Parts: sequence; C-alpha cells; structure tokens
Amino acid sequence: MPLNSVDFPASVIRLENGLTLIHQEIAATPVVVADVWVRAGAIAEPAEWAGMAHFLEHMIFKGTDQLPPGVFDYAIETQGGMTNAATSHDYAHFYITIAADMLAQTLPYLADLLLHAAIPADEFSRERQVVLEEIRQAQDDPDWLGYQAMSELVYQDHPYGRPVLGTAEILQQRSPEEMRCFHQAHYQPDQMTVVITGGIALEPTVAMVKHAFRGFAAPSACPPAAIAPVPELPGVRREILHLPRLEQSRLTMAWVGPGIDQLETAYGLDLLAAILAEGRSSRLVRELREDRQLVQDIGAGFSLQRECSLFTIQAWLEGDDVDRVEAIVCDRIDELAAKPISDAELARAKRLLCNDYAFSTEAPGQLAGLYGYYGTIANVDRCLAYVPTLQGYTSDHLQPLADRYLTPLRYVSTILHPA
Repeated sequence: MPLNSVDFPASVIRLENGLTLIHQEIAATPVVVADVWVRAGAIAEPAEWAGMAHFLEHMIFKGTDQLPPGVFDYAIETQGGMTNAATSHDYAHFYITIAADMLAQTLPYLADLLLHAAIPADEFSRERQVVLEEIRQAQDDPDWLGYQAMSELVYQDHPYGRPVLGTAEILQQRSPEEMRCFHQAHYQPDQMTVVITGGIALEPTVAMVKHAFRGFAAPSACPPAAIAPVPELPGVRREILHLPRLEQSRLTMAWVGPGIDQLETAYGLDLLAAILAEGRSSRLVRELREDRQLVQDIGAGFSLQRECSLFTIQAWLEGDDVDRVEAIVCDRIDELAAKPISDAELARAKRLLCNDYAFSTEAPGQLAGLYGYYGTIANVDRCLAYVPTLQGYTSDHLQPLADRYLTPLRYVSTILHPA
C-alpha cells in the first residue's frame, strides 16, 4: 500500500511481508542505487555481545549456501558497480551502485546475502582477526580515543557510550552460533527498508524487490538489549588525556540533545551550532580564530540520533590556552540564551544549512542515504520538514532551546594533550 504524502517525491510501499520499499525514479540518470537499511545497529546488542552488529556487517559479505564468498563482489565489480556497508549505533546499511539495466541481475545477490548469510565458522575466525585489527588501529587514533572518552562521559551506561567496534576481549568470546542468532533475530522484514533511487521505474522495481526479498527465516530468540536511560549530566564532567602521536591539543565540549521524537527541537540546535561555529563569520570562529588567534580552528556540530543526540564544540589549539578557550565558550553559550540573535545572523545560519541540505540531495546515492536514514530512525517523509522548520525559527524560539540544552553548568569536556 503506498504511503506517499502529497508533496513527498518518492513512493513508500509496505510489502505484504512487512518490508518497506522506498523508490524514486530519476529519469535523467542511467545509474541506480540500492541501499538496504536494517534496524540492527550497536544499540540492538546485549552488552555482552558488544561489537556484534559491526562484525556481522563484515560477515554478511562472506556468502550464503548458494553464494560462495567473493561471488557478490565479482558480480558487482565486473559490471562497473560499487558496493559498501556501514554500521552505527542506530542501524546497519548495505548498498550497491550499478547501471540501471543491471539491477535485476545484481539485487538478488544483495538480498541473498542479507537474508541468508551463512556465517561459516572458518570465515568467522578469519574475519574476526580483521575486526580485531580494525580495533587496534582505532586505538592508535587520538581522535577516535578522544571521541570515545567523550561518549563514555556523556552516555555512561547507555549503549551510545560503547564503541560500535566493540572490544577485543568481548569479540574473542563470541561464536558463529551467537552471530547467526543475532542475524536471524534482527534481519527481519519489519526491521528492513530497501531504498532504490535512480533510472528505474516503480513497477519493475516493486517486482524485483518482491522477488529478491522473500524467504526470510523465522525470527530467533536472541538475548535482549538492555537500554539504560540517557543520564542527566549533573554538572561539568572533565577528562584530560595525554596521547602519543598527537601533534596539537584538542578541546571537545559536549551537551546531550533530544532524540528523534523531538525533531523540530533538534533542527533548532542545528541552527545554534551554525550560529556558533559554521563559517568564518560565525561567533566562535570570528572571535577565537580570526580576532584573538587562540585556536587554530574551531567547529560545532549536532549529531541526530534515535534515542538522544549530541551537540559538540571542538577546538584545535595550544595546550596552554585550553582553560581560557573553554571559559570563553561557556560565556558565549550563556549569551545564546540571554541575548536575542540578530536577524542577519539567523538568516546566514539558515542559508548555510538549507544550502547544505540542497547540495546533499542531488545524486541518487545521496537521496538513498537520506531516505534510508529517516526511514530507519523516524518516518521517511520527515526529511522534508528540515528546510521549512529551519525557516520558521526566530530568535524567540532559539533562546529557550539554548537555555534548556546548552547550559554552561552541565556539559562534558574532553581535553587531549600530546604525550
């Protein structure tokens, strides 16, 4: 049954087995992107299986009973296509970019991998070494270590505080049987969204997807994920790390924002991030980098997630200036709630974000990612609300948001210094 709103340019169809198909034809391109999103990110893992979702992403490509390892990659690459995958806390997704006339030949391969991953024991042991090496490389990366330290300070026992990669100790204890259980529990049609954008019409797309994505195994009983509530920051939490291979100090300050259930509020915080540190004329860039030259660079960002989101400010600077810069940032954060934002400043931030949104929806792959992301963590047509919501914000709307979420009395500060 189609679920389109009047203005939504894509077709959203719920198949009889519960799988969701999102399709948009782009007649001008000969390319098609098929992007399959699964609500099986790290948040779905029991704590004792941390890293399972990402490890499974690797093992999906190790074949099925009908598709030996390597055949899928060969089928895509010999046709000039590309394939890749990614796992976050909220989802895993797998995509191919291929000529439109080759989709019917290659989509069944992707579906077979996702529905019927064999997870053979010998491949499991070999691929675990690849994932363990990925963990070792991450632990050699100062920026990854800083981000993970900050996440643990912010989220405490919530799954968002755990690394998506898991830990070597936990992964060494996992078995192919456990992974098959996780796969069979979560890779089910009601947890899966297939997004197809590009040079192919709706009718043949529906037929292809119905044919390819059939024969799901019955769900298995899997240990449930225990999701602790997102903690309220009681005050200022500060951690200082001295790391090798770090050439310059970093300061990261973080605040917890609302999740997907408060999407309009989240978009307002996106505006506040742009006002503070997006572009040379933004407040913190102008003052701290251009005028006072206290930082080499500074930026702000808002990362939207299902359960709760993250507002961050990060500066690259000399170690002796960290305390001074942190104090200035706190003062400027306080001013957001105390003083109205000028019309010109607000208009600049809106223009930047609306342009970024427009630029991110030009190619089939970008559209597929946008639709899949919103279709997985919210409702797909909510992505259309971004620009009109931003345009509707005034200074009177933003000041209470800053007061509620960006107080200088409750935040996390992670400081990295060269060892």
